[in-house]
Amino acid sequence: MLQRPRRRCESTAMGAIVLDLRPGLGIGPFSLGMPICEAFAQIENQPNIYDVVHVKYFDEEPLKMDIVISFPDHGFHLRFDPWSQRLRLIEIFDIKRLQMRYATSLIGGPSSLATFIAVYALFGPTFPGIYDKDRGVYTLFYPGLSFAFPIPTQYTECFHEAEAGLPLEFPDGTTPVTCRVCIYDGSTDSKVGVGSLMKKASVPPLPAGSLYMEEVHVKLGEEIWFTVRGQHIPFGASPQDVWTDLGRPCGIHQKQVDQMVIHSASDPRPRTTICGDYFYNYFTCGVDILFDGQTHKIKKFVLHTNYPGHADFNSYMKCNFVIYSPDSEGNQPEADPSRHRITPSTQWDQVKEILGDCGRGAIQTQGSASNPFGSTFVYGYPNIAFEVMKNGYIATVTLFKS
Repeated sequence: MLQRPRRRCESTAMGAIVLDLRPGLGIGPFSLGMPICEAFAQIENQPNIYDVVHVKYFDEEPLKMDIVISFPDHGFHLRFDPWSQRLRLIEIFDIKRLQMRYATSLIGGPSSLATFIAVYALFGPTFPGIYDKDRGVYTLFYPGLSFAFPIPTQYTECFHEAEAGLPLEFPDGTTPVTCRVCIYDGSTDSKVGVGSLMKKASVPPLPAGSLYMEEVHVKLGEEIWFTVRGQHIPFGASPQDVWTDLGRPCGIHQKQVDQMVIHSASDPRPRTTICGDYFYNYFTCGVDILFDGQTHKIKKFVLHTNYPGHADFNSYMKCNFVIYSPDSEGNQPEADPSRHRITPSTQWDQVKEILGDCGRGAIQTQGSASNPFGSTFVYGYPNIAFEVMKNGYIATVTLFKS
């Protein structure tokens, strides 16, 4: 796991913050199903509250484990599905550091212990929970919400069965105190808790017609196609065409220098030429569109995967592209298309199996001061180039017309 610390406001007073608890939906400003970039936006809007933030992910296999945003001072995690990058689980691991408001009542924090009796009194009756004898933990479930209670070893024999009675009190008159709270999608019957039960939390389904993670199909050398909105954007389209199809861009910026001109034997321009080309940035689509500064026609598309460990992480939403490799006659394959598909989940070794080996890649680096994640490698084929991270996953895809 790697951690990326973010800014800290030293003037923030230590103590439990109060967040509204919404079982099955979220807590405070964080809602289940929200994209990770929206969570970061909430964090950046309230730096005095979320002053210490860690980002954790599995660098070698970024699709194998959750992307986790952790708030150590406030005792909770946000767990994001690594493929869709949407929030699937909120896990409160230190209930004394976070106070939750449910309806008009408060629970948790240093002044209001989340005991079994307090939880049961606030949330009401429910079915018997599950006792994990290996962990010594009893988990109580409500729709979209669970509370885990450690059971002292001297009382474990009171819970012989997987579904045990309610441990309101121990024989000595004490009551267990919550050690962990999980908030998850309540639209299913899944019981989510500690250990293996945590894996049962799934991302809520997207609403009908949602444009998030819309498949963007690529026809090499010709166009990209946004499959939900039904828009085809070909090479050579004008800025007016793009505005009409995709709406106002999130940003527009000039491309200052064409850094790849030196590799083009057919281009006589000196290396220091100022380039008049300009980008339309569609951050919410994970797409950049480059226009020629003289003809004002599309000359390139850049598609972003938004993997953690890349310098552009959290600048774009993930582009869910699908690239079909053409056969030897230049046609798109119809039979068994899965063998020819390149998506954000495709690793570089698989790309080479589909397109063939293209030789050594060019090293791309910005220096450790501006990019602590290190260099990437760029590999070129006719009409397409891949920027690949050291772990073998694709960072960006650049489309052009040879």
